[in-house]
Amino acid sequence: MDKILPQTYKNLFGRFERFFSTIWQRKVGPMSRLLLLALLPTLAATGYSADWPQWRGPSRDGKITSSVPWPTSLDQDHLQRTWRTELGPSYSGPIVVGSRVFVTETRDKSHETVLAFDRLTGKKLWEAQWRGAMKVPFFAAANGSWIRSTPACDGKRIYILGMRDVLVCLDAASGKELWRIDFVKKYRSALPSFGAVCSPILDGTHLYLQAGSSVLKIEKATGNVVWRSGGSKQKRSLFGNGMTSSAFSSPVIETIDGQRQLVVQGRNALGGLDLKSGKSLWSVKIPAFRGMNIQTPLLIDGKLFTSSYGGGSFLFDVSRTGSQFDVTQRWKTTTQGYMSSPVKIDGYVYLHLRNQRFTCIDPKTGKTRWTTRPFGKYWSMASNGKQILALDQRGDLLLIDANPNAFKKVSARHLGDSPTWAHIAVAGNQVFVRDLAGISTYSWK
Repeated sequence: MDKILPQTYKNLFGRFERFFSTIWQRKVGPMSRLLLLALLPTLAATGYSADWPQWRGPSRDGKITSSVPWPTSLDQDHLQRTWRTELGPSYSGPIVVGSRVFVTETRDKSHETVLAFDRLTGKKLWEAQWRGAMKVPFFAAANGSWIRSTPACDGKRIYILGMRDVLVCLDAASGKELWRIDFVKKYRSALPSFGAVCSPILDGTHLYLQAGSSVLKIEKATGNVVWRSGGSKQKRSLFGNGMTSSAFSSPVIETIDGQRQLVVQGRNALGGLDLKSGKSLWSVKIPAFRGMNIQTPLLIDGKLFTSSYGGGSFLFDVSRTGSQFDVTQRWKTTTQGYMSSPVKIDGYVYLHLRNQRFTCIDPKTGKTRWTTRPFGKYWSMASNGKQILALDQRGDLLLIDANPNAFKKVSARHLGDSPTWAHIAVAGNQVFVRDLAGISTYSWK
């Protein structure tokens, strides 16, 4: 992060530190100390202590750990728009690292573009683009042929997977291209029919993603491929081929029965891969209509939850005996998720469904606790462990209490009429909303 944190903000941090140290050492009263403590979250947010660096946030499950309290309402007195910039369309979620916001767009139906903005002011700092657009099949064209994958940033570099299965690495400070991999050319794999969707995940000196009809581990600094699991010759494997070649889901890294591993959901199955070798540790089939396994898997008390379009909802127990893993299906229900990955709070799963309703599931039993009326076709969700901030594709923002006994909507606000298919980003006291016409930043009190 240091590379993209301006010296101004570094100096600001130093002044805050010296100020509070001096004041605290003086003989100030308890009320004064309480006031200073109350100011800390706001100052931390202003100093950009919180990031949203990748798909679904820091922990890749929609959960944030910031100490900044959420507002009691989403009205204009509590949530104020600070800046907006008009852009070309994109399904990629914005990411936030240090003092910068990064977004993508498809420009002129021919090029893909990455743009960096100042987090506070919205000033454009740089942009980079390449020829990379494509058309999706006619039956899906109504939703547009826009870049889909959400980038990932480690503070020094930003990694973007374009629709044509091309991974581009840029310098986060300047936008200069450092390296790229064209997986279709490199591996002679099928061009993803719906465009590449998988969002990269960063881990130490490497990144992982589904591309080139496979799963890959890549050196972040050089773009060298460490291993490739699967391949174009596997027609009905975890990764698929042809119309089923491109992943709709994005992987996570989890520790399951003592072994840290890459958990991958392909078009046909859910599986775990060894991080060092790429060797398959276990897999289980996940039925879905046309292979639409879209959700990012969710680990709950050592068990894996997922839900598919046309297949239902599942909970799997993955356990190890020696070097062998076994998979046991704990339960299956007819409840169908779609494109919206769930969040977990206090042991319960909160999931937006194929039928556009919102539900709470007890993962211990698979039973539904409650289900709402229909909302929009898609939700992206962030959670602070007590509440859920949900963005509906119609531009509606909802604040919801996490309550397994009943649906508790605290507040709602319509932000605009441009569809909002991109995942919401929440960092500190800021909310970043990417609709098909631009990006807006909101700050709450």
